[in-house]
Amino acid sequence: MSGFFDTKIEYLKGVGPQKAALINKELDIFTFGEMLQHYPFRYEDRTKFYKISDIRSDMQQVQLIGSIYSMETIGDGRKKRLVAQFRDETGAIELTWFKGIQWVAKRLVKGAPMVVFGKPQQFGRKISIAHPEFEPLTNKQEKEVNFQPVYPTTEKLRSRYLDSKGLSKILETLLLLVLPKVPETLPPSLCQTLSLDPKPLALKEIHFPSGHQALKKALYRLKFEEFFFLQLRLLKMNLTRTEKFRGKVLDKTGLLTKFYKEFLPFDLTKAQKRVIREIYNNLKSGLQMNRLVQGDVGSGKTIVAFICLLVAVDSGFQTCLMAPTEILAAQHYEGLKDFSAKMGLKIALLTGSTSKKNRLIIHEALKSGELNLLVGTHALLEDVVAFKQLGLAIIDEQHRFGVAQRAKLWGKNTDFYPHVLVMTATPIPRTLAMTVYGDLDISMIDEMPAGRKPIQTVHRYDKDRLKVFGFLKREIEKGRQVYIVYPLIEDSEKIDLKSLMDGYESICRAFPSLPIGILHGNMKPIDKDFEMNRFVKNETKIMVATTVIEVGVNVQNASVMVIENAERFGLSQLHQLRGRVGRGSDQSYCILMSKYELSKDSRVRLDTMVRTNDGFEIADVDLRLRGPGDLAGTQQSGLTDLKIADIVKDSEILVQARASAQSILEKDPHLNSQENKPIAEQLSRLKKNEMNWSRIS
Repeated sequence: MSGFFDTKIEYLKGVGPQKAALINKELDIFTFGEMLQHYPFRYEDRTKFYKISDIRSDMQQVQLIGSIYSMETIGDGRKKRLVAQFRDETGAIELTWFKGIQWVAKRLVKGAPMVVFGKPQQFGRKISIAHPEFEPLTNKQEKEVNFQPVYPTTEKLRSRYLDSKGLSKILETLLLLVLPKVPETLPPSLCQTLSLDPKPLALKEIHFPSGHQALKKALYRLKFEEFFFLQLRLLKMNLTRTEKFRGKVLDKTGLLTKFYKEFLPFDLTKAQKRVIREIYNNLKSGLQMNRLVQGDVGSGKTIVAFICLLVAVDSGFQTCLMAPTEILAAQHYEGLKDFSAKMGLKIALLTGSTSKKNRLIIHEALKSGELNLLVGTHALLEDVVAFKQLGLAIIDEQHRFGVAQRAKLWGKNTDFYPHVLVMTATPIPRTLAMTVYGDLDISMIDEMPAGRKPIQTVHRYDKDRLKVFGFLKREIEKGRQVYIVYPLIEDSEKIDLKSLMDGYESICRAFPSLPIGILHGNMKPIDKDFEMNRFVKNETKIMVATTVIEVGVNVQNASVMVIENAERFGLSQLHQLRGRVGRGSDQSYCILMSKYELSKDSRVRLDTMVRTNDGFEIADVDLRLRGPGDLAGTQQSGLTDLKIADIVKDSEILVQARASAQSILEKDPHLNSQENKPIAEQLSRLKKNEMNWSRIS
């Protein structure tokens, strides 16, 4: 059956080798199956005929019945155009053509009834239609009102009469041939429960809708199916992994209970408790855990990770925590050192800067099992770093690590795989997370610890700079510290570096008596660490920097973040930068500086930042503005393979499709039942053309 859909389009009546070669090149369409999935991107409503007296220039497109009563060619050279006067019983309108004048003139017949379709425009007092579609009026047209599909095409195709109408004719021929052969891909019970159109009917209606309602149902059916198979494959991958890689049972809670009773410095939020329960259920299940914990900056992911690693240590295993930078790794180490000492755990820090002598001590303590927790950077991945028994591997800011690096951590044991917990402070909208990380279990810490004051965010223009400097002075007098961040975009790195240096000089002039630091990516690592440490120790009061301070740096005394040229940053980056302040108990502020003229999207981004501190709401706005293709890692997820569904606009369908796929796999994990035969067959068809899905995890 799939062989038939693999037939080359040149064998379709009316196409032939020359047109086929052009369609191959321009649209990347080679087979019947691919042509069938070249869906219209909009529809022209041909269900209504207007009278000329009712036409206004603000209408989208109109369809008229009337006749030509005069036509003439006006102008010379490039300004040459064909103008025809068209009228019905209520009035007259001008039709104009600038291209293909001779071809059009031959086909216009004076006095003959015809149908005209196009967009009305106003020129002075006259309304006219440029390049309208037209054809002789037939009885059939007046009776058969319809929606006309509009297909994606190109200039080259249009020049060979393969415009939307030409493609429409090809699809009409194709549908007659293929619809009787289209297999049903979903089980009858699912189609019945959700009132889904049969697949052949949905395909017919998507190309040539018989009405509004029929088109709506066809769209729903095809979008649902796309999401359903995307989710099914991700869930099956997860299932295969947990069946194939059994996990060690980690279920001892003695240390955890002791920590709760004696050393927990504050009450956990409900969200933190929920996430700990979810992780504990994985650890004790005997199935290998692969869980993503999402939580906004400051939501308390690190303490959750520490509580979970107590279960691993109590159960007789070692743990590790890997971070993307030395600063972040050192910060985690400092944060967990006191807790570890109180609990009698041995902890060490391993980074590129660790001395040879200390490395040898760490390697020995790891091999013997004496070391309970190793915190570090990529240095953890080196072959010489060998654990006695690694039970739980925690990866922070996981999007900063490649798949190969994570796999290397996974292979640290010879006889079993450790449980893996990945953490990110980059909030990912639920629909995107379900798709990009669809084969991971996902936990969300969507609540901030009590007593933390929300960061106050304001938007100011360049003209307000003196007022802003006055505010910074007052905050520094209270003993606070300030970040001032400049954009550094690769395309204009030289200009950006210059504006950073200019900015640094103007800050030095505005605050002549204050020690000021500077930090950017072009500095040597040793210089960066020196500058950062001066700021951490409160030796410098203002840190002028690029986005190198975006991830993980925790200076509790820094309470003001000024972002210069804020309109040039993406929303998620603005949110990450804002998260560098508000770490202590003092009220913190974020000041977004921008020029006065802003694009619509820039204004939405800055208004969103001022309105909310909720990372998940911000991520949703970001997804709406940028679309899924631009967000981290989505190019690996099959999202770009979606032909008709859109994870932003169709999120409700995505949620329903995932729930349906989950429910089917719970009852029939290997899709062996007769009922699920259509799904199994479609999956094997998809596998033939698939990309490397294993990359997603």
